[in-house]
Amino acid sequence: MTGHAGMADYGHDIACASVSSAVMMAANTITEAFKVEAEVEVSENEIVLRLISDEKEYGDRVLLGLVTHLYFLSDEYQGCIRVKVIDV
Repeated sequence: MTGHAGMADYGHDIACASVSSAVMMAANTITEAFKVEAEVEVSENEIVLRLISDEKEYGDRVLLGLVTHLYFLSDEYQGCIRVKVIDV
């Protein structure tokens, strides 16, 4: 995920904070709770999560839940959050 929602100033944007929190929770659930081998890179305006090995598909299931949640957030904060799924 990349960018800033633009709903409010940086650091005060509830839409941005909602997305960031959801993504970090998903990443932590995948890597810490399910022990799925993954790479997580966090920078100021980008979070990248790459699943390296996910034999039991726990990571895929968590990501499906994340995408579903992000679609709900995009409905709640229309014009601030855009969901684009890229399968690589």
